[in-house]
Amino acid sequence: MEISIIIPAFNEEKRIKKTIEAILAYLERKKYSYEIIVVNDGSTDKTKDAALEFSNRKISVLDNPGNCGKGYSVKQGFLAATKKWILFTDADLSTPIEELETCFRYTDIASVIIGSRNLPMSHIAVKQPFLRSTFGKIFPFFVRLLLLPDIRDSQCGFKLFRHDAAKKIAEKQRIPGFCFDVELLFLARKYGFIIQEIPVSWSNDERSKIRIFSDSFHMFFDLLKIRWNSFYGRYA
Repeated sequence: MEISIIIPAFNEEKRIKKTIEAILAYLERKKYSYEIIVVNDGSTDKTKDAALEFSNRKISVLDNPGNCGKGYSVKQGFLAATKKWILFTDADLSTPIEELETCFRYTDIASVIIGSRNLPMSHIAVKQPFLRSTFGKIFPFFVRLLLLPDIRDSQCGFKLFRHDAAKKIAEKQRIPGFCFDVELLFLARKYGFIIQEIPVSWSNDERSKIRIFSDSFHMFFDLLKIRWNSFYGRYA
């Protein structure tokens, strides 16, 4: 199997090495043909230096022109990736890299396979605090209401795309912030790519970069912006 793994990273000096080591151990154990692309989103710590320690092992680092957002970072990773399948995963590996094996079971029937925390067989090893958990229930409701009626969890940071799907979607992607996941899935559906949502294991990391109030406001606004963009033909 050929796999490109995209890791968007902003000030991840304290955990990026552990994440890369876990991914490398898994990929080399499976003997996959791989590349790992760390997208450094304007970090002010030593994230880039930590990632570059692995540069002799099929790992490259892309630099954004400042702190441009997670969506922008994933887009740059998609555009740079070369392998048949492209996964983006969070820098904290909240979903273990071993769940990639579960994703691969569906590559014959779907072009986009997304991890979900909200399916009956999903396993939440470490739960979120009350406020984040509440937002995690409210936001998916509005996603289903406005854009993706059959998707239970658009925000889990573990999504696998076939190469052609990732490239076509990235070319039209406009949302740079945390709501980019919804836009990716909306575009996948618009362009006729089959989406398979699968249950995964997931653990909350208390060092999450999401600011529950300000980012929530922007994410709800971005849902309307996606609908607006579609109405005015900006995804054509």
